Amino acid sequence: MEYEKYEDRVRMEKQRVEIRENQYSPYCDFIYYNSSRHPELQLAMRVLKPGKPSRLVVTTHGWHMSIPPFEVMDTPCVDELIVEVDMRGRAFSEGSPDCNGWELFDVIDAVTYVQQQYESFIEDSSLVYFEGGSGGGGNAYAIIAKFPDFFAAATAMCGITDYTVWYENDAIGEFQDELDVWIGHPPRDNPMAYASRSGLALASNLLTPLFICHGDTDIRVPVDHARMYKERLESLNLSDRLDYWELEGVGTREHWGHATQQQMVEIHSRSEQHRARHATPIDMPERGRFMIGGYLFTKRFSIVLDSLDHMAMVDYDLVQKQFIVTSVQGDECGYKLELYGGLD
Repeated sequence: MEYEKYEDRVRMEKQRVEIRENQYSPYCDFIYYNSSRHPELQLAMRVLKPGKPSRLVVTTHGWHMSIPPFEVMDTPCVDELIVEVDMRGRAFSEGSPDCNGWELFDVIDAVTYVQQQYESFIEDSSLVYFEGGSGGGGNAYAIIAKFPDFFAAATAMCGITDYTVWYENDAIGEFQDELDVWIGHPPRDNPMAYASRSGLALASNLLTPLFICHGDTDIRVPVDHARMYKERLESLNLSDRLDYWELEGVGTREHWGHATQQQMVEIHSRSEQHRARHATPIDMPERGRFMIGGYLFTKRFSIVLDSLDHMAMVDYDLVQKQFIVTSVQGDECGYKLELYGGLD
């Protein structure tokens, strides 16, 4: 997989397109699809097709970036079916970015579309994998917490785990300007809004086997993000779900600065091997507790809070069909509960 898209070098201009039409070639398609949460929004993805049926891997791009444009490909460039999602509000997608808010549901919608339209390229449609780096790495930490039994395995490379820490340590303000708009305020004005979007605050939800890869001299997303997450999992006795690799001396203002070609090859190899080791769907426990950062979707039930900025916890019992939702803020918290998979 090409990791240039995670370096966050280029801000692509918003594409002004009157008529959005899908584009197809033998091994690369550019697809528009609608958001299920906000049907008025048309979103974009690029689909890279393998030469034979393989794993379904969905990815998101770097913080300032978008997916690459359509390219005619007459030969396969990947060994897996790669779905590159253009986050809402970016170059090819409508809407506004919301930093791990409903933009994460756009990823789920993309997967649903691909499962239906690209079935012949998928080895096992019950298995979906996620990979992201930089801003996409921040998406990885959050999406496996908000959809805890959706992905069979995930990879987070040089990702953000705590958006308050990232905001406060942004020495030149290159991310603060977007965070102020995408979340709606700085963290000092609404710390819960930042926590609800941060994988660190939701780490106790981890069911998905996770591979973390981070350079220890990364400037723009310091390795402390990965270390904090690793330490949180250790405190929760969840380390068995983590494969952690810290690259010594790697990272400048580019995430992979000073990395050797051999190390880049190994990153790719380790991520693929991580997926290969985890080839069974996630089964959530019949009883337990999840943190809710704005919303929570599982195969058996979903809970949507009255604001993306709110946090709560749910103690659930699938056998008894009991769900006790408690606001983290200690005040009243409105929510909508839906049941699936035989519970309804």
